[in-house]
Amino acid sequence: MEGIADLRDEFVTDFVFPMLRANALYEGSYLLGTSIARPLIAKAQVDVARREGADAVSHGATGKGNDQVRFELTYAALAPDLTVIAPWREWDLDSRTALMDFARRHDIPVPVTTDRPYSTDRNLFHISFEGGILEDPWTEPPPKMYLLTNSPESAPDVPVYVEIEYEEGNPVAVDGRRLAPVALLTALNRLGGEHGIGRVDLVENRYVGMKSRGVYETPGGTILHAAHRAIESLTLDREVLHLRDSLMPRYAEMVYYGFWFAPERVALQGLIDQVQRDVSGTVRLKLYKGTVTVAGRKSPRSLYRTDFVTFEADQVYRQRDAEGFINLNALRLKIRALRDRDR
Repeated sequence: MEGIADLRDEFVTDFVFPMLRANALYEGSYLLGTSIARPLIAKAQVDVARREGADAVSHGATGKGNDQVRFELTYAALAPDLTVIAPWREWDLDSRTALMDFARRHDIPVPVTTDRPYSTDRNLFHISFEGGILEDPWTEPPPKMYLLTNSPESAPDVPVYVEIEYEEGNPVAVDGRRLAPVALLTALNRLGGEHGIGRVDLVENRYVGMKSRGVYETPGGTILHAAHRAIESLTLDREVLHLRDSLMPRYAEMVYYGFWFAPERVALQGLIDQVQRDVSGTVRLKLYKGTVTVAGRKSPRSLYRTDFVTFEADQVYRQRDAEGFINLNALRLKIRALRDRDR
């Protein structure tokens, strides 16, 4: 449509894939589908403002949530001279009901209804639901709420296998067919949704200080997260992998809080992408009723050596050498135990 920017390629290539290379999960569960979209939207707003000679940008985020922070941190990083207009904070819109009434009075169509009173965010990577009956964390989400995934109960009774090929940390092919990033994610969303993959229900800690309950559907992202970890298990050195993983909670916080364009995220991304140079190969996954199981992995850059790890006869090292290795590592434990025994 003329006048509407198509950001799909940029979204997947420059935002989603870098985040997936980092294996980012906020609080161990959330694949950051809303969080990663906000800096791109804000960047596009700044681009339009510059092109049109505007002196302000606006967003529709509430004064309670994370999105206001994500939008405005991006504005600050890219265009600190622009004025920010935030109607939820400046007008008398103090509730979702008030907003719906405002929209009704001004003939503005909105997707929120009495039957579906959720705050939703949908993009190529996921869809999120908050509000309405979900504000009670004891209440199970109604089945009719979900839009991208079948319930695991109604998913096919026969599992499906899928092979995903990686080059330097990025997925490039599905079942041997090379696909552009948007097409690849779209295909895995469809496949994962059919098999009930990617539903998450969690109570998370918002950056502004309160807890909120969110329900997410991220079918393709869930598949890619599992596949990426599997190919990394073959190709990354132990200490490099552990170092990167130790930094991932911090990276996920940066994305969740809205610091995508902050220097610390950019610096950490550089480390991640350096690590990914060897992350190439193919992963085979089994999808079945909401679960993703690794069924195989192979890589031309593999560090896995059958001749080293085998329990059969080998010439890797003298197994008696392990005795000294264990004794040295146990020394501090022995000293501590002797101290406590004597006391």
